[in-house]
Amino acid sequence: MRTLGCLEAVLLFSGLVAPARPADEAPAAARLKDLVTLEGVRDNQLMGYGLAVGLAGTGDSQQTVFPYRSLANLLQRMGVVVDPTVIMVKNTAAVMVTATLPAFAQPGMHIDVTVSSMGDAKNLQGGLLVMTPLEGVDGTTYAMAQGPIVTGGFLAGRGGTTQTVNHPTVGRVPNGALVERLAPSRTPQTPIKLQLREADFITASRIAKAVNNRFAAGAPPIARAENAGLVSVALPAAFAQSATDFVAEMEALTVSVDRAARVVVNERTGTIVLGKDVRIGPVAILQGNLTVEIQTALEVSQPGPLSGGTTQVVPETAVGVKQEKARNVVLKQGATVEELVRALNAIGASARDVIAILQSLHAAGALEADLEVI
Repeated sequence: MRTLGCLEAVLLFSGLVAPARPADEAPAAARLKDLVTLEGVRDNQLMGYGLAVGLAGTGDSQQTVFPYRSLANLLQRMGVVVDPTVIMVKNTAAVMVTATLPAFAQPGMHIDVTVSSMGDAKNLQGGLLVMTPLEGVDGTTYAMAQGPIVTGGFLAGRGGTTQTVNHPTVGRVPNGALVERLAPSRTPQTPIKLQLREADFITASRIAKAVNNRFAAGAPPIARAENAGLVSVALPAAFAQSATDFVAEMEALTVSVDRAARVVVNERTGTIVLGKDVRIGPVAILQGNLTVEIQTALEVSQPGPLSGGTTQVVPETAVGVKQEKARNVVLKQGATVEELVRALNAIGASARDVIAILQSLHAAGALEADLEVI
């Protein structure tokens, strides 16, 4: 049994290397639901300003003015008038509350909210978010948030000896917001606009054909690919009173997806992701290492007795140069990712070497794919 090399084993374990797909094999098919979204059916961001109370002395300090003014306003609405300048409560913190309102959210539904400290509070652990209105971009209040804050971290210790785990100044309130108003989402109307999650002309054309074959066989087409990212579908007469049923059946269709060949490289972590459709042009790769090592040793020169001299530190510098023999591989026309990985593994290339080689291949025009560096 052949033993896999280090680089090859890592790439195989990561799922990056797969046998080349035969020419007669059909492309991978995916549900239409996973490829597109409906125009107007979207999430909405909500935001609000609130107070977290019940903190064990880890709230905002007196230098942070606005939480104390907010607390004074809150008490005033409850009939208690307090001068904000004399409030010294360390169990309160000003927080920014954010949430995502899903499409077609109905009044009475619960959604999660995220609570983030705005001042100099050290820890939100054990805090309680008091009633906070959450507004959309149009200034309308769509939900009210309130509940205990779960941080998933903590801050322990005193003075200069402290221990912090995770991020204790940001937490969540599970099911902490109650939806008060319908989400601003549009119900499906003719024509229905299908927005591709990843724009592609071939995939858009295949989606239109799949919809026409299913709902307009022998009749005028109802779907048309307007561009690489949008497919327009007219509502069939049979579904004139049940657009939701039509969308449900349409989302169940399977479509062969066409993806552009792409190589993604993360130079910070040495991660390389290559699609199996990537092809390499005819090219020769020559790879070698040159190592220059400089070492400095400090020697102490001690004068003899009664010589009147002083002790001196003398640096001894040694320079060494080591150059390995260059190793080369040759790839023929139509080489696949698997062949490239095996060839680079054969010459002992590391992940960093592979990144440099891929960038050189792209610069030379031999990499038949988009190279994206993140």
